This record gives sequence, structure tokens and C-alpha cells, in this order.
Amino acid sequence: MSLIEKLQWRYATKKMDLSKAVPQEKLDQILEAIRLTASSSGLQPYEVLVITNPEIRTKIRAIANDQSQITDCSHLLVFAAWDTYTADRINQAFDMTEEIRNLKTESGTAYRQMLLKNYPARDPEVNFTHTAKQAYIGLGTALIAAAYEAVDSTPMEGFDPKALDEILDLKSQGLRSVVMLPLGYRKADEDWLVNLKKVRRAKDHFIRWIK
Repeated sequence: MSLIEKLQWRYATKKMDLSKAVPQEKLDQILEAIRLTASSSGLQPYEVLVITNPEIRTKIRAIANDQSQITDCSHLLVFAAWDTYTADRINQAFDMTEEIRNLKTESGTAYRQMLLKNYPARDPEVNFTHTAKQAYIGLGTALIAAAYEAVDSTPMEGFDPKALDEILDLKSQGLRSVVMLPLGYRKADEDWLVNLKKVRRAKDHFIRWIK
């Protein structure tokens, strides 16, 4: 199938088959796609937690509207964004860039100093809003990568983020949960959504050309 055909195939899977596991090679491809995706200033200000522990997933399901995909999926991804920007986090990102590229430029130094001056000084909530948006870029890439690998997925915001942060001890790590993504395989005979037509706005009502 082409990429468009695979995106037409995917949907927000409501029932997943607990007996079917996503092969490691497919999971690795999805995770690598997230790692390689775009982020503002290349800072990658979030982490992806892969939850397979059944007890932890049961606890998460209890604070996520009892959504069965959380416990029935093969792997549960949690996108956790930095709680704020700090000088250490910014410097680590730029130090890594200079080391890998073996390159230090005046423009790069100036850009680093601009971020160091502006980002840590902002309100932490402003910074978290920005880091959370970067996590959503990763989520979008994950959805496409999963479809490409013929793996089902369901993006989830319906959970108590403070409770999830506590379950995963994210606060101590300077992280806050943003969105979850169960990965697995649809249980077609129990999923009411599986055979319904995909509904999207028509192109002429969605895409506008400014010439």
C-alpha cells in the first residue's frame, strides 16, 4: 500500500487484541521515527516512555476513563514533556550538536545565547506549553510511522495528567505527561469503529491556496 492508503487504513482503534504483540523490529522503527522527527531548535524537549508492565498499565487505565486499549495494547507510549527550559537542558542540546557535527559557529553560539537569555526566564507554564507542542509533533510522526508498519494506534488525551505523573514519578524527573499512544492490533470482531468509513473534511474545505 502507498502511504496514503495506509493512512486511510488507520483509525483510532477502540478494541485491541491482548494476544497479539507488536514485533520488536516494528516497534523500533516507530520509536526511531519519533526520535528523528522535527522539534523546535532541535531541542527534543520531551521523552517517550514505553510501558509494558501490566500492573502499571492497570493503574493508568484507572485514571484514564477505563479505556481498555491501555491494558490490551502491546506497548503503551507516554509522551512526557520537559516541565520547563533550563540552562542545563539547552546547553546539553547545543553541546551535543557541536560534538556530533564537530562544528562550532558564531551563529550557533549567538543562537544558543539567545535561547539561554529568553527561555529559562519565561514562566514555567509558558515553557511547558511549548515543550508539550513539541511532543505532539512526535505523536503525529508516531501515528504515521505506526500506520506505515501496519500497527494500530489510538492517541489519548483522556486521562488525569497529575495522577499519571504520580504513577510514573515524572515530577522528580522534571517531566509532565502530555499524551498517550497505545500500539497493538485491532480486535475487529469487537470494535464498533473498524468497518465505518473514514470521515474527513473535503479538500476544498480543508486546504486553501494563497496565490
